[in-house]
Amino acid sequence: MTSALDITRAVNPPRAVFVNFPLGHQTGKPDQPELQRQIVRDAMRAFDTIDRPGTIVELPYVWDANDRTWEVRDYTKGWMPERPAREDADLIDAERQARYRSSDS
Repeated sequence: MTSALDITRAVNPPRAVFVNFPLGHQTGKPDQPELQRQIVRDAMRAFDTIDRPGTIVELPYVWDANDRTWEVRDYTKGWMPERPAREDADLIDAERQARYRSSDS
């Protein structure tokens, strides 16, 4: 499941289901379990029926029919924090791995 259609098209997975919702909310809004279950059911049905590699099924759900400002906000350049420098990212990853290893002991 994806909410980033352009990225999904670029990656070209064997199959995908697109929901035009804000990033990270592919299964719907918080505190709406029935909608979330319906989206997951529809996605699973779509995965079951896709018969051509690279197919992306677009589900018909709408985040908010009266307010589409999230699309502008979420897809505006600069809305995400800057990526850390390579050295900083390597250090963060090493620290994360060390925490993970120490929790396994």
